[in-house]
Amino acid sequence: MKATSSQCLLSLACLLLINGCVVGPNYEVPQSALVNSSAARQPFVASLDPALSDTPTPPSWWHLYDDSQLDQWVNEALKSNTDLRQADANLEISHAALKATQSLRQPSFAVNAGIQYSQLAGEQYLLPVTPPRSAYYDTELTVGYDLDLFGGIRRGIEAARADDEAVEAARDLVRVNVAAETIRAYVDACGAGMQLQAAARVLSAQQESLALTERLFQGGRAIDLDVTRTRQLVDQQTGVIPTFEAARRNALFRLATLTGKPPALFSREVETCTSPPRLTRALPVGDGTALLKRRPDVRRAERQLAAATANIGVQTAQLYPDIALGIPVGSIGAASGAYTSPTNFYGIGALLKWQANQSAARARVQQAKASARLALANFDSVVLGALREVETALNIYVHDLQREDSTGRARDEAERAVQDSERLQGAGRATSLTVIDSQRAYAAAEQTLAQLKTALAEDQVAVFLALGGGWERAQ
Repeated sequence: MKATSSQCLLSLACLLLINGCVVGPNYEVPQSALVNSSAARQPFVASLDPALSDTPTPPSWWHLYDDSQLDQWVNEALKSNTDLRQADANLEISHAALKATQSLRQPSFAVNAGIQYSQLAGEQYLLPVTPPRSAYYDTELTVGYDLDLFGGIRRGIEAARADDEAVEAARDLVRVNVAAETIRAYVDACGAGMQLQAAARVLSAQQESLALTERLFQGGRAIDLDVTRTRQLVDQQTGVIPTFEAARRNALFRLATLTGKPPALFSREVETCTSPPRLTRALPVGDGTALLKRRPDVRRAERQLAAATANIGVQTAQLYPDIALGIPVGSIGAASGAYTSPTNFYGIGALLKWQANQSAARARVQQAKASARLALANFDSVVLGALREVETALNIYVHDLQREDSTGRARDEAERAVQDSERLQGAGRATSLTVIDSQRAYAAAEQTLAQLKTALAEDQVAVFLALGGGWERAQ
């Protein structure tokens, strides 16, 4: 019985030395995390609106616009954008750091070699003679291996891998934003062109009204004040046009820099665009489950939680002894007797490290646990933020769609009112004040409609940005 017990203890000790154990919690997404709640995975509040569809959002969602020029701009931005280049470089740094951490589980090899011609001192070796001058050499190979008995290194690799995946998710988030911001700049440039076109139509109508008022004044059927008021409208509308021209040029500057070009190399082709890209079919938005799987910032927060959990094991392992094995092999002596038996040496040893005063180590364990709770709170916050952003973007889009029809009708009615008031003025049955009021209403309605159409195109981009698509490599 004693022999059996001794054998079991010996086997257990060998197993511990070979495999060790891993301290600290094994990671899994906590059941209490908000991402696991049914409320976070249900359809969106606005998803029943006919303008939306529960069809999954495609990865390269900008292809839905069927605009080859837009596709070209996005592809160029994903290749040349400086923010994305920085994110790619950060990911390469993270990959290298992960490889360095993984190498801690491998044996280490160190080679030292040297040779010199010298005169040694006999007193150095407690000899009353002077050794002869000679060539001396020294070669040594040292192999070391950390047994990692309590899994500190393994938990460190686990944390490094999760950190690396978090950096990859951060890179994907940059891709999402670069694609969306490129499309938004394109939309803004075309939208400003459309608003500029609308302002030019209003100005043209007001200039015609001014010409009519001046003819009536010359014929004695209008007073000088009528001409002044009408000219004031023309001057006001003329002052609006540079605003849209500046907005279009600024959007073109953004589009250029997003694709890695200096602002001076902005696209002259987009400068003539007067119709922003806009989908007329139902937007494919999916549901909460698909959203939380797709959003890179949610994935990044989850990986940060995994890394923080693994770090608890890293710090807990510091409470226990660490044993490293070392095997030196080499040869040292005079070159004349190189690698003979008297010059060769070898050895095997073990180094035990253990901090007896564990106050600091225990404090770091508590710090790691608090960091994990912080990471969980951040994870929940990111999930809430993702859901809120989508619901808000969908809500704005749906209500702007509802405004579009009524605003279009208001613009058409205002245009008819201008025509009727001008006809009545020509017949002497309306004053210039009536014409001026109708022209002001028409100008406001025309510009409001143009702004709303631009806003709807921007709303669609905001929806797709909130949905988090566009990071996938398969384009």
